[in-house]
Amino acid sequence: MSFLSCSDDEVLVSPGGNWNNRNSSVLNKTIAQKEEVNIDLYLEMRPKWQMQKTGSGLRYWIYESSSGDSIYSGDVAEVEYSVELLDGTKCYATADDEYKEVLVDQSEVESGLQEAIKLLSTGDRAKFIIPSHIAHGLLGDLNKIPPLRTLVIDLTLLGKTK
Repeated sequence: MSFLSCSDDEVLVSPGGNWNNRNSSVLNKTIAQKEEVNIDLYLEMRPKWQMQKTGSGLRYWIYESSSGDSIYSGDVAEVEYSVELLDGTKCYATADDEYKEVLVDQSEVESGLQEAIKLLSTGDRAKFIIPSHIAHGLLGDLNKIPPLRTLVIDLTLLGKTK
């Protein structure tokens, strides 16, 4: 079996009888290391981005900070956003004067975006780089985001409701 993406990289997975947890761990580690290198190269081209990194691998930069309310699990976050891949391919964006509601920690939104939203206060604007393992992983989103792709998200947290 082969997993392919829009990039030239191909990740081979052997369907043979020797596949085990160790092989799976090695493959996941290899994918994560390659992705980390690609993220570092991407950021080298953007020296003004003052990214921080969480334990999950999420990178973030709050480039416009406010003194708004914090976001907690169970809140409904109202966000404007744009999503692109590291190569600049635009995937999604909220329409002008519209926003998306995200039920924090209780919706089907990828875990990386859930983590990102909780780093913000209402009124904050931030950039996030979300590695594939906390984005859409091995399958992509079955629409515009291919498998094993890092996401770059520009997000504004407009408000929240309980």
